[in-house]
Amino acid sequence: MANFTKTLFLTALSILFSLGVSAQSRKYVSQFSHLQNYYNPALTGYEGSNFRGFVRDQWSGFEGAPKTYFASAEFDLADFNSAPDPSTAGKNAVGLNLMHDRYGAFVDTELMLSYASRIQLSDKANLRLGVGLNYNTVRLDGNSMTTEQSNDPTMAQYVNGFANMQVFDFNIGMALTHPKYYVSYAMHNVNQGALSSGDVFMDRKAPVSVVQAGYRSMVTDNFGIASNFMYRSQSDLPDNIEFNLKAILMDKIWLGAGHRVDYANNFQFGVIFPAVRIGYVYEMPSNRAFLLPNTTHEFLAVFPIFRKNIRESKDEVLIW
Repeated sequence: MANFTKTLFLTALSILFSLGVSAQSRKYVSQFSHLQNYYNPALTGYEGSNFRGFVRDQWSGFEGAPKTYFASAEFDLADFNSAPDPSTAGKNAVGLNLMHDRYGAFVDTELMLSYASRIQLSDKANLRLGVGLNYNTVRLDGNSMTTEQSNDPTMAQYVNGFANMQVFDFNIGMALTHPKYYVSYAMHNVNQGALSSGDVFMDRKAPVSVVQAGYRSMVTDNFGIASNFMYRSQSDLPDNIEFNLKAILMDKIWLGAGHRVDYANNFQFGVIFPAVRIGYVYEMPSNRAFLLPNTTHEFLAVFPIFRKNIRESKDEVLIW
């Protein structure tokens, strides 16, 4: 049984990577609404200054299964202003994201510096514009390549060896934000990976369009809701659509569920403390997905820097 399961895993990886080296790896995150800055630089600082940490253990229990690690720091420069209402005194935010991903024969690390500026449209609504500079390193382990990869003319030269590739690119984004809602659009790989160095074993990157939207509201003093949507499109991969809905109870706990169309369903749970919020996701592949039956686990921690996770008004909702 163990040999059969291992064979199934290797077969799944082979099919996944035989879609083409240029496709590389799409990073799935069920808690995408907690990593807004990564997907759209315009949303840098939208939730104020904070530190974040995230781990995704995909197909838990299989040796060599994909694993993703993420860490970030965001600083809304308004938090450094001593004005009576800092949110109206500062208009800029900066962020630093680190994403580390292991999948099959590849180790992919992204370092992104983001900047966002906002234009106040009304008392609470803002138009945000952002840009992210992305430095991406990809390491190929020729000892772990699938049969399809080892037969690829470009990659065959690295069989039983190692290769390293570096790519510099940038992302752009814009967003309409409000304490209760947001709508945003971003484009990743604007330069299509044209600036690269090292062992060039991948085709140029396809631009990625990312649309995100969300709405949240307090229904009663002790019950709130938050819903989020994301759509991603690129020429070398199927479109990605996912959404989630969460209930926030007594400003202490959230419970929710999410769906990635044609791929997976998930259940979400989190706790809110004054100094940190901690989230967990239990994800299961859907019946229509050609994926291993093993579950995926996600763990998240967000540490606000200058404020506590305590509502400052009766209408405020603490999470997205």
